[in-house]
Amino acid sequence: MPRPILRTPRKEEMETRNLLSASYQREEKRQMKQMDKMQMDRLLRKTRSKEYMEAMHKLDAGGHVHNQEKVKEIINAIKQEFPEVEIEGILLGCVSVCYLGKPYEVHALDITGGILEHYKAGQMMPGGLEKARGIAMHGGYDFIEVYVDCCRAISSNGTVSVISC
Repeated sequence: MPRPILRTPRKEEMETRNLLSASYQREEKRQMKQMDKMQMDRLLRKTRSKEYMEAMHKLDAGGHVHNQEKVKEIINAIKQEFPEVEIEGILLGCVSVCYLGKPYEVHALDITGGILEHYKAGQMMPGGLEKARGIAMHGGYDFIEVYVDCCRAISSNGTVSVISC
C-alpha cells in the first residue's frame, strides 16, 4: 500500500509544536527588549550638547520655581536632547547643587510633575530623586539625571557617568 506524502500530525505533536513556538516567541521578545535597552543605554551615554548643558544651568536661577513656562522650556530641551527616546517613562528628574545659599542645599526638576523646587538641608525630595542628593552634593558633577534604574552624572563638559542606584 502506498504511503501518504503528507501525514496529519497527531494531537500531541501539535501541542508540542505550539508550546515550542510560544517559548521561541517569548525568547525573541525578551531578546528584542534587551536589545532595545542596550540601544537606549548607548544613546543615554552620549555626551550632552552645549545647548542642553546651558538649559540645565538655568535651573539654579531661582525665578523658574514660579515661572512654569521656563520649566516647560527646560523639559523641552531635555526632550530635544533625546528625540529617539520616550523620556517620560524613564527619566524621573534632574538634581544639582543649589547656589542660592542657605538654607537651600539642592534643587530638583521633577519631570513627571513638571515641577522645579529648591530643597533645604534635610528636606526630602519626592519621586525617587532623593537618591541623587549625595552625588549632587559631593560628586563634583554639574547635575544628576535620575532614571528609574540608575543615575547619570553629567560633568561640566557634558560627559556622562552611569551610577547604579
